[in-house]
Amino acid sequence: MSQISETSLHSRFTGFSRLKLFFALSRTPHGLLDMCTPAFGALLWLGQLPSWFTITIGLITTFAGYTAVYALNDVVDYKVDKEKAARGGISNSGGDLDAVLVRHPMAQGFLSFKEGICWSITWSLLALIGALILNPICVVIFLAGCALETIYCLLWRVSPYRTFVSGAVKTSGAIAAVFAVDPNPSGWYLMFLFSLLFFWEIGGQNIPNDWSDYQEDHQMNAKTIPIRWGLPIANSIILITIILTLGMSAGIFYFSRIPYGVVFIILSLGAGGYLLLLPALKLNISRRRSDAMALFNKASYYPLALLVIVLIKIFM
Repeated sequence: MSQISETSLHSRFTGFSRLKLFFALSRTPHGLLDMCTPAFGALLWLGQLPSWFTITIGLITTFAGYTAVYALNDVVDYKVDKEKAARGGISNSGGDLDAVLVRHPMAQGFLSFKEGICWSITWSLLALIGALILNPICVVIFLAGCALETIYCLLWRVSPYRTFVSGAVKTSGAIAAVFAVDPNPSGWYLMFLFSLLFFWEIGGQNIPNDWSDYQEDHQMNAKTIPIRWGLPIANSIILITIILTLGMSAGIFYFSRIPYGVVFIILSLGAGGYLLLLPALKLNISRRRSDAMALFNKASYYPLALLVIVLIKIFM
């Protein structure tokens, strides 16, 4: 890209519109929904609101951590995203919730690579400070999440099993949040929380997103589950992992510090049925790209729905 064209791109975005590019780099609209997972995990276990100090530091740390890791994804994938941009694939968001602002602003030349790195590092440092204040083990979990996110990106043309790495990354925020409010949580609770978010990420987020990018990824020799094993098998894996998600969502309520009645378990199953199971069944029947993206978008609201259910119980 010439210096003139780069200057033209930068001049299009000034002030607040330029700040929006940085939040687009971190996919903040989607990230805010993902930030419900730490709140859900911590509050379900604790059964009550923690101190205002913990809430304040926790919210800042959560926002910083998710903002940093999402930006890290684009930093590591910069060359791949540039290749996608050259092929014209990035502009076609197809209703992707991740592209509400601007999809991959670095790859499209709206932000420089240096700006992306500085943005990610700045938020990472803030997240590390907050994690250290809450519980030093949260620092370890955050660093592990960053390492796994890097590995996940690097495996794009290597192995379809990268989806398991993605599942582990999505659990890290919630696991850290539990340790932030209780240094000695139940191992059983952590296992159910990990499994719940792990299966949700695979069946409701990662594979549906790869499904919708099938044509583009195939042209670029990516190694994703839909490409490696085909769309019918990908659909089956989606359905199986979503059923497992619903099962884990019912079981995890039994391990909270306070008793949750059958009503709340039914509410969690209802939320999962509407946001996960029904869209997955529709995708299995239609096998259309638009339905894969619809599943991804609806599944993104699942942590928020679970958080609302927990808050209803706490404030009753």
